[in-house]
Amino acid sequence: MTDISTPARQTSARSVPISRQAVIWLQRYGILIIIALLMVGLSFLSDSFLTPRNLLNILNQSAPLAIIACALTLVIVGGGFDLSAGAVFGVASVSAAWVAVNVDPMLGILIGPLVGLALGIVNGLIITGFNVHSFLATLASSMVFRGIAILITGGALIPVRMEEFAWLGRGKIGIVNIAVIVFVLFAAAIMFLLNRTTFGRRVFAVGGNEEAAILSGVRTNWVKIATFGLTGFAAGLAGVIAVSRISMGQPQAGAGMELDAIAAVILGGTSIYGGKGAVWRSIAGVLLLALIGNGFNILNVNPFFKDLTTGLIIVVAVALSAGRKRR
Repeated sequence: MTDISTPARQTSARSVPISRQAVIWLQRYGILIIIALLMVGLSFLSDSFLTPRNLLNILNQSAPLAIIACALTLVIVGGGFDLSAGAVFGVASVSAAWVAVNVDPMLGILIGPLVGLALGIVNGLIITGFNVHSFLATLASSMVFRGIAILITGGALIPVRMEEFAWLGRGKIGIVNIAVIVFVLFAAAIMFLLNRTTFGRRVFAVGGNEEAAILSGVRTNWVKIATFGLTGFAAGLAGVIAVSRISMGQPQAGAGMELDAIAAVILGGTSIYGGKGAVWRSIAGVLLLALIGNGFNILNVNPFFKDLTTGLIIVVAVALSAGRKRR
């Protein structure tokens, strides 16, 4: 079998025109080329850009968004959509702040991700139990979660000025922030889960062709619930890092963050139609958004142009994703 199939594959590869191969290569790795070009350009434009302090600051500021984007990749690869990540971020952050102030700071740090996990599982149960499209279900649940965050705080801010709580968001090991280390460990775990486990293969199967996955014996509902649960956990973890950093629980924290996370995942090249994607691509998408923001700040450019540029790049990324789907 090997003697027959191998030459066939080689012949097939040779039959693809070089121009087509170049387009495919650019589609796969274009995000990395854009990041590299952006870094080179910003390095020439500003002496303060390519410094360890600035680069670590970019990673630190991007850590909460990157954590959400990593887990959200699983939802989108599985053919879903989660518009409630920002609201889960808000509920988890105020829950952590409330528990830290009224019970115990360490328990507050632990409770945030668990609250996020519970809310994510609720999303998954609603989507699979009532057979509701994830877009509509999470849009509705995000409003409910925002209401819960306001109920917890009474609409007020919760100050958390405790060293036992602030270490997660402000602490450092050497010159590296603990938040960056948490992000790296979380991203590695999600990469392993998606690429090296049976669960990861099932996520790809559900997103690629759900009916075929069901016929193959995959319990698709459980896979979906798990992906939404993981995204909720990630949003909760990101919320705790954020509230630990600013020492303040806010019911409106994380507003719009779900759109930034979705934009990063799509920018990275994960298909909005499911079945294709990678965690490293979403991280690259987050870095691209962060570099655009950092570059505009360093160059002191009008924020309007930053939003304009980011929006145009996202439109191009979505158009490329739709183009790949048609082919």
